[in-house]
Amino acid sequence: MELDPILIARIQYAFTISFHIIFPAFTIGLASWLAVVEWLWLRTENPIYQEIYRMWIKIFAVCFGMGVVSGIVMAYQFGTNWSMFSDKVGNVIGPLLGYEVLTAFFLEASFLGIMLFGWGRVSRNMHFFSTCIVAVGTLISAFWILSANSWMQTPQGFEIRADGLLYPTSWLEIIFNPSFPYRFAHMITAAYLTTAFAVAGVAAYYLYKNVHIQHARIMFGMAMLMAIFVSPLQLFIGDAHGLNTLEYQPRKIAAIEGTWNTEKGAGLRLFAIPDQQNQTNNYEIIIPKLASLILTHSFDGEIKGLKEWKPEDQPPVIAVFWSFRVMVALGFAMIITGIFALFLYYRKRLFDTRWFQFWCIVMSPSGFIALLAGWFVTEIGRQPYTVYEVLRTSESISPVIGPQIAITLLAFVIVYSSIFGTACYYIIKLIKKGPKIGDEKEEFYDHSMLPVQVIKELTPKTERG
Repeated sequence: MELDPILIARIQYAFTISFHIIFPAFTIGLASWLAVVEWLWLRTENPIYQEIYRMWIKIFAVCFGMGVVSGIVMAYQFGTNWSMFSDKVGNVIGPLLGYEVLTAFFLEASFLGIMLFGWGRVSRNMHFFSTCIVAVGTLISAFWILSANSWMQTPQGFEIRADGLLYPTSWLEIIFNPSFPYRFAHMITAAYLTTAFAVAGVAAYYLYKNVHIQHARIMFGMAMLMAIFVSPLQLFIGDAHGLNTLEYQPRKIAAIEGTWNTEKGAGLRLFAIPDQQNQTNNYEIIIPKLASLILTHSFDGEIKGLKEWKPEDQPPVIAVFWSFRVMVALGFAMIITGIFALFLYYRKRLFDTRWFQFWCIVMSPSGFIALLAGWFVTEIGRQPYTVYEVLRTSESISPVIGPQIAITLLAFVIVYSSIFGTACYYIIKLIKKGPKIGDEKEEFYDHSMLPVQVIKELTPKTERG
């Protein structure tokens, strides 16, 4: 059987990026949350906050390391499997990725050591400052990565010269391309919700097992605040993102909606099995006119169908169609979780309702699944282009053969399963162990007392009285 090198290379990149994206997204939300937890500790002097921080900083360290390792592998693939892409768009994408390293990664790396190992070695304020810097660094990193990826979705600010390469003409247009503000807001909010529901799941597990109750109540309450307020916000951000996609990537919207023929007053397909070969859907369940209302804010709004484009110019519909529905379903589940949390809070049952604790445990991976589903919609929906309507995927691949890529894909599956499986096992062990309590914690140095401490250490015991 002949292996298609383009398909295998796409599968390999999808595999590596799926492993990679969950770790940076989690650390984006986790770093910001840790900054809030440490601020609450400094403000209240409640040791529970410090113990929560000390537990989750270990998990943050593992996830940060996994994100760095998996990101390096992805960078190598640009030169191995996608060298034509790198050659043609390197003048645009290269500087953006370079800015990410210079402005974000170096910033994170500089203060990460203090954040991880500074307990008992630096002042409280210095440690808190380091945590905040790392949190800001993760946001800056997301800014540049999403700017580069958004440019691939809605390219502008460049020209193609006689050599066939893309050259920048306006960096402002490249960085702040039409889809970037919406995708940046959508991604950061998704990262915060991913962290919130992961923390909520851990806290709910403690409450369900009746262990670490004080810590669990704080973690659970903070996570539910995100579910109550941020989940509905994500719905509005997603709506704005959808309107932007309709304007700049109408064929992606057609794939999301499973719309083959251009329609006015298009219905929302709750369920369908798209048949791309025959350009139709099977077993449709439709709510009339709802798709037009959502996407155009009009019952009679027009949505272009996939038949407006040649079959070879259409994205893979079934993957985009169902990935979007998984993402939206989990988004509504998060909103419902927030509604129940608010109801239980007013009933004074938020921390002792067993079924709700079990529900939050089940929901703990929902952010990661929704994140991956949304990424599948974004990346698969851009096909058959790597740079939308500028550079096709078939023109981006290196001169490699399918079996070579298949062998490396198999190696990635084995190595990733081993490394990331070990990391997840260690994280689960940390969660089961829970926060350290009492005399196991370390204190910060109070530098104003250092001279007194030195004098006491140098004074013989007999002279101390």
